[in-house]
Amino acid sequence: MSFLRFENVTKRFGSFTAVDQISLEIGKSEVFSLLGPSGCGKTTLLRMAAGFEKPDSGRIYLDGIDITDLPPERRKVNTVFQNYALFPHLSIKENIAFGLKIAKMPRPVIDREVDRMLDLIDLSTHADKKISEISGGQKQRVAIARALINNPLVLLLDEPLAALDLKLRQRLLVELDAIHDEVGITFLYVTHDQGEAISISDQIAVMNHGRVEQIGKPAEIYETPRNSFVAAFIGDTNFLEGRVLAGNHDQFSSAEIEGMGVIFVENDKPLQANDRIHVSLRPEKIGVSRSEPIPCENQNTRAGTVEDVIYYGSHTRYWVRCGSYKLCAEQQHRDFMLDETSPTWGDQVWIHWHAKDGYLLEQYREEDENLLTLPDDELTTQEAS
Repeated sequence: MSFLRFENVTKRFGSFTAVDQISLEIGKSEVFSLLGPSGCGKTTLLRMAAGFEKPDSGRIYLDGIDITDLPPERRKVNTVFQNYALFPHLSIKENIAFGLKIAKMPRPVIDREVDRMLDLIDLSTHADKKISEISGGQKQRVAIARALINNPLVLLLDEPLAALDLKLRQRLLVELDAIHDEVGITFLYVTHDQGEAISISDQIAVMNHGRVEQIGKPAEIYETPRNSFVAAFIGDTNFLEGRVLAGNHDQFSSAEIEGMGVIFVENDKPLQANDRIHVSLRPEKIGVSRSEPIPCENQNTRAGTVEDVIYYGSHTRYWVRCGSYKLCAEQQHRDFMLDETSPTWGDQVWIHWHAKDGYLLEQYREEDENLLTLPDDELTTQEAS
């Protein structure tokens, strides 16, 4: 059952359509992320849920009640903004208590609820500090506590970690997940960071140009992207383009990849001879070795030359030239790396992947053509951007 529902919602700003007939159903207690690039409409959708913007058409329902025309103060939702929107002249506990004071709650109730929130965000020992005296991560926790103290049905989070450095974002994601488990309310989370969305979400809606490209669990969207935009945005990938040589008479088909030769692909979609196909192949699915692997049924093996190497500590990424393709492969360092000689620039290597590890995209669109034809000096879709 949906708890927060958008029904054919459209929002325009002059001639620009920010949100184009979007329908979403968000379950009670879910963490639901709106993921997409700048200008895709995700923040506009959140602002309509908050009541800061009104849709030109469509309706919004919360717990079965139409809230489309309700002003923000009459909606049981609260928003955590990217810039925190805290009062710098007030202390941490005064910031958290602000909403209850406006609601004219009794002092004992305010004190009890503020203490509860301080415990939740682990800032009880800092309660009397001014906002100017605390870190960015602490400010974000205060903003979350202030939004939660009024017991909203939905917490709206608009790029809440965007202003923080990488390590702090990673730590606060864990804390935010723990807070959600503690309070148990619905979170609608807006982000352009696919790592954040995958880490915290029960469901993700990937947006582009005011429309939803795909909705699903994080693993579903990562492993089975609907089209080239989703495949590229939700993580790094390689795109292979070609045509089917033999249809799906069994589990696997053969396909001619232009500039690479014949490979095997899994028949997880109907395939006929001469069908045009577009394959997404994640870097971590590709193995790299100095010697030719032992032949294995339905395994794809190609010889190539290492053109780029980047060492990340936990893993290394290789860009290997195979025909007209420059494929990215990622190797985890499970063993002590200094005991072996790893491939380096200019080395001749073999890359290999099983047919089931390449995913056939449902849709191919001309506007995504740039994702399929990266210049040689661009490394992967995400890192090039």
